[in-house]
Amino acid sequence: MYHKNMIKPERHGLIALWFLSLTIIFICSILYSTTPFVKDSKQQEILIETEKENECDLFKGHWIRETEGRSGYTNSSCSTIPDSKNCGKHGRVDVDFMNWRWKPDGCELPRFDAKGFLRILRGKTMAFIGDSVARNHMESLLCMLSQEEVPADMYRDSEDRFRTWYFSSHDFTLMTLWTKFLVKGEIRVSNSSNNEAYNLYLDEVDYKWLEKLPSVDYAIISAGHWFFRPIYLYRRPSNLIGCVYCNEPNVSSVSPGFALQMAIRSSLKYINGCNTCKKLYTMVRTFSPSHFEGGAWDSGGRCNRTSPMKEGDINLRSTEWEFRNLQVREVERTKKKVQKRGTVKFAILDVTKAMLMRPDGHPDLHWGNRWMQGYSDCVHWCLPGPIDVWNDFLVELLRREKGSSLTD
Repeated sequence: MYHKNMIKPERHGLIALWFLSLTIIFICSILYSTTPFVKDSKQQEILIETEKENECDLFKGHWIRETEGRSGYTNSSCSTIPDSKNCGKHGRVDVDFMNWRWKPDGCELPRFDAKGFLRILRGKTMAFIGDSVARNHMESLLCMLSQEEVPADMYRDSEDRFRTWYFSSHDFTLMTLWTKFLVKGEIRVSNSSNNEAYNLYLDEVDYKWLEKLPSVDYAIISAGHWFFRPIYLYRRPSNLIGCVYCNEPNVSSVSPGFALQMAIRSSLKYINGCNTCKKLYTMVRTFSPSHFEGGAWDSGGRCNRTSPMKEGDINLRSTEWEFRNLQVREVERTKKKVQKRGTVKFAILDVTKAMLMRPDGHPDLHWGNRWMQGYSDCVHWCLPGPIDVWNDFLVELLRREKGSSLTD
């Protein structure tokens, strides 16, 4: 007897055939098509590789020789090189110092990409805040970017210390804001004459750069070389708390490093609490070493080497390295106290170790200063030259901050 719920044999065969067909189609799709499993596997490999690159310490590495310059410009192709950094123009004949690139120990440092840099910073403002070495850094970046777009010179103050450049095709503004100490400093007057000592007010950030900060999206701040002189340190209201190189009775003697650390701390504290600032990304560029050998700047010191030093030859117990360490500590300290997460970020642009190895990168006598003939410049850097790697570091930090490739 045939029950109404029973399936006829021929229907049963059709259902079995249908299931068999689906199984065959599924297996074939796995074997012969570009499946999502394969794609996901490749994407996973890319993500793992990207994570490894982002974890790589860019600042631990060594210099390796390249057959040709890495900067992407020459002293003739960049019209904005200041005369004092145009070493080739002033008689430097060796060019090998330009043919080296920085190789991090755990990864590759990509070559600077001007097009990608300008694309990611479209509509933004970047400011270099500091002394003449900060200006030197900005001048390097300006040359590298000008190979992609020639900027308009928008502003220059009467002393040529505050400058603004504008890249109209990308709506990108580049500024340099001059400050010796980051905090308020005044020449100290003694017996109605300047004695080249300074009063430093650690609770007051230098208003000349402070007032520009609300318009800035990316700030690179630095300091250091002006702290090697007599400095009287004050806290509010008018409390003298110590002095650098003073040797006066009843005044506490403090180190240049202490003065620099307090100035950095005050600056980062202000930035962290700035209510009128945009979403601000601040990098502290660590101390840039000088390389006077055979004397100081005013006693015959020179920097006439023609090739880099090896890592084992540099002194990691030097004052330069001490300055670098305290700058790193202050950034880490500030990160723990960030008040408006997502609104302000801090990072280290750690150039010290790489530049300790580059005594060959300074102008030495080739800086064309007619007022100080015979004196070597072993503080600033030739353009082009090893300082250009600072912008390789900069663009990679920006890529990591954005979480994507500048070429996307």
